Amino acid sequence: MSSSVQRRDLIRIGAGATLATLAGGVARQARAEGLEGATGMFDDMTVRQIARRLASAPYHGPDQTLPKALDNLNFDQFRSIAYREDRTLWHDDSLAFDVAFFPRGFLYRPRIDIFEIKDGKSEPVPYSADLFTYGDPSLKVDENLGFAGLRLRTPINTPGVMEEFCVFLGASYFRAVAKGQSYGLSARGFADGTGDPKGEEFALFRAFWLEKPQPGVKAVVVHALLDSPSVAGAFRFTIRPGDTTVFDVQSTLYPRTKIDQSGIAPLTGMFYFDANDRTHVDDWRPAAHDSEALQMWTGAGQELFRPLRNPLDLQFSAFSDDSPRGFGLMQRRRNFHDFEDLALNYEKRPSLWIEPIGDWGQGWVDLVEIPTPNEVNDNIVSFWRPRTPLEAGKEYSFTYRMYWGWDAPFPTPLARIGATRVGAVVDDKTARFFSIDFMGVPFERLPKDTKFHLEPQSSAGKIRNVVVEPNPNINGWRTTFEFVPGDEKVVELRCVLAADSGPVSEEWVYRWTP
Repeated sequence: MSSSVQRRDLIRIGAGATLATLAGGVARQARAEGLEGATGMFDDMTVRQIARRLASAPYHGPDQTLPKALDNLNFDQFRSIAYREDRTLWHDDSLAFDVAFFPRGFLYRPRIDIFEIKDGKSEPVPYSADLFTYGDPSLKVDENLGFAGLRLRTPINTPGVMEEFCVFLGASYFRAVAKGQSYGLSARGFADGTGDPKGEEFALFRAFWLEKPQPGVKAVVVHALLDSPSVAGAFRFTIRPGDTTVFDVQSTLYPRTKIDQSGIAPLTGMFYFDANDRTHVDDWRPAAHDSEALQMWTGAGQELFRPLRNPLDLQFSAFSDDSPRGFGLMQRRRNFHDFEDLALNYEKRPSLWIEPIGDWGQGWVDLVEIPTPNEVNDNIVSFWRPRTPLEAGKEYSFTYRMYWGWDAPFPTPLARIGATRVGAVVDDKTARFFSIDFMGVPFERLPKDTKFHLEPQSSAGKIRNVVVEPNPNINGWRTTFEFVPGDEKVVELRCVLAADSGPVSEEWVYRWTP
């Protein structure tokens, strides 16, 4: 696992932080304005009370002023300012966790207030320029500048060796890894207007409270205050790192204005290309992406697998559901040869699964796919969008569990999609060739002479020449077909593998565009 956030990661996260500033018209306000009650006695209602109070007044963002020496940092200058390992919070307390902090500057201008909770009382984490080392001594400014974000550390890979496994930095972005993994996709506290031509508003985690854990406890609790022109909110994260890193999230939102396009538990990642979509990419590697598909488990029990694409035009998909059981951006490809990238380790990027706790009612799992010319930009967003808009002056609570790991956290009796490949049809430029591999439990349990067939559907165009055959290389089955779109510009394709007794696989869902 990388011990630090890489250049492309900082730029990708920072883009959201920059947009948050622009979208909110953030004024340069005094530090911690509106955070009355942030210090002193603390309980689970404290951040909710602050958020409710903020939402009842006009929005004022946190301080973004920086001294001249730090006002226009470039990437290399920002990275040269490093937090000292011997000064991490809880460094000398023999706990399972410690905390390091990010300096302000580069793409991370807002001052984020950070507090420590001990024995039920909250106090600010003191800032000092001496907490950092400086590649360029002129960047050291002896002023009380405060922090931009935080990173959590624990011996996740090697006993006794503290390693970073979670970062909160930029807008309301955060990310985590499980044991043995490298950073990949991110999550956010809230999304507002994603994919809307009018523009998206990026909320900001403007304050954090860190509960000091007891000795021997393997979980850490982080409280966060969300704020934006449209909404304030309180978040409580109970974080348990390990073979799968699990976040228990309790969120409470207080809209300032009516929000029609709200996004709950938003996930953000990158898909550049793979065997299903590389027509417009000239690259030496087989694939490059944080996530390969959106996976869903509906309230009705359907299991859906939607391979991602890097389209030529913005694509917005909405999957209607009632009381969803889960959804996530998944990375199933786990072999180095799937990517052949020694530096970026895409095969070690986490999947992130969202499990709603309680009944989330009716709404949609939304998927936004944004064209990207490279792998620097996050271009995939997915979230839950409630059917009913969030009304100003009301309180909304959403509780969910996040699994950062190698796969979805629940077993399935169904065959799973192993790969999707798309290419040209020889001698017919009007058609596309699809190959889908299925693998998993049914092929181990069903009789060897079981016959399988494909049940395909298309919203337009024509599916022809369907073939289903064993694939002994994966101990599974492969189906191929040709698709003729005609003059259509957007076509929804679906299929399941079935035996005479009924479907035996999850449902493959695909959006075709030229």
